[in-house]
Amino acid sequence: MTDTAIDYAAVFKALPGMVALLTPDLVFADANEEFLRVAGRKRQDLIARFLFDVFPDNPNDSTATGMRDLEASLRRVLATGERDAMALQRYDVESVERPGEWDERYWSPCNAPVLGPDGEVVLLVHRVEEVTELIRARGGRGDGRTQVLEAELYTRARELQELNERLRRAHAREREVALALQKAMLPAHRQVGHHQTAVRYRPALGALNVCGDWYDLIDLVGGDRIGVSVGDVVGHGLEAAGVMGQLRSALSAASRVAEGPAQALEVLGRYSHVVDGAESCTAVTTFIDFDHHTITYSSAGHPPPVLLHPDGRVEFLDQATDPPLDARPVPVPRPQAETTYTPGATLVLYTDGLIERRHEDIDTGLARLAGSLARHRGADLESLADAVLLELLPPGGATDDTALIVVRL
Repeated sequence: MTDTAIDYAAVFKALPGMVALLTPDLVFADANEEFLRVAGRKRQDLIARFLFDVFPDNPNDSTATGMRDLEASLRRVLATGERDAMALQRYDVESVERPGEWDERYWSPCNAPVLGPDGEVVLLVHRVEEVTELIRARGGRGDGRTQVLEAELYTRARELQELNERLRRAHAREREVALALQKAMLPAHRQVGHHQTAVRYRPALGALNVCGDWYDLIDLVGGDRIGVSVGDVVGHGLEAAGVMGQLRSALSAASRVAEGPAQALEVLGRYSHVVDGAESCTAVTTFIDFDHHTITYSSAGHPPPVLLHPDGRVEFLDQATDPPLDARPVPVPRPQAETTYTPGATLVLYTDGLIERRHEDIDTGLARLAGSLARHRGADLESLADAVLLELLPPGGATDDTALIVVRL
């Protein structure tokens, strides 16, 4: 077809498999003929309607979780910008002709993003493989071997459905325990001395991606000084929460006796050598001296703190960056830098869940953070923290947990 353009609308309509297009709000934008036929719906039943208004979970059966699992998959695609293939799922689909009656279906979905020029998801392609008849098959045509295979497939599908439900419940329970553990380990929101601070923690999207991030605020001896730090443990779940607690406590203790943040991180690096799971963890710590209006800082592979000046100028504190903890077989002295500030400035520390996105250069995330801080520089700390999270985190939640600390200087 060199002289005639391909009619992709006609191709979409004629695709042999079930395919629907959804907006980021999970509203039907289009569906091909096969999707309408197999789902038993007319076009006017779908277009411009919310997916789960058309296909809700069966309220009469607590084990009918197919639609909930589908929503979780679609949210993952929106958050990550990557396709998500689901295992064979059981769905209960309500009859259009007989409301209140539910038909058991077995579908194997795959959800993929369509990205716009800015890299954001503008559409979701929802493709479904229909295997209901094969699962239901018991007799009829076919030799004995075919019937045995069909029965085996039916049994395996049932087992897979039960396993998915058990895993979902186990993951949900682990998430609850991990979040409770992290809440107990991290310091409560409070003022350090008489200085105002705002802290935020947002768990990652999903059952296991939680508890790698930590933060700490402490009073330092010798004048009007405080220490502020954040860190990120490689890994997620309960194990990461345990490692996080050990590293946070160790850095808190080291900072109280160290000459500066670099020495505190050197001690933490040595300690991380003997903590399983602490490999390649990152951290940054700052010592704020309110008497002399200085910030001394050191970073072990962590994104740089941000100093927001009263006039709206944004300065990244990136002059003392070193590899992550435990990255070197033999520890060496870490770098340290110092900068001055004007009273009324704001110091911001955060973890990479706030700025990093897949398929995007980290400088783009840092620029986004700088712009948000400059726009909201006149807000109080609590409002500033909320505004930054609202503007930088994806609407459905990030795939990595996020910690944010804001200190008014």
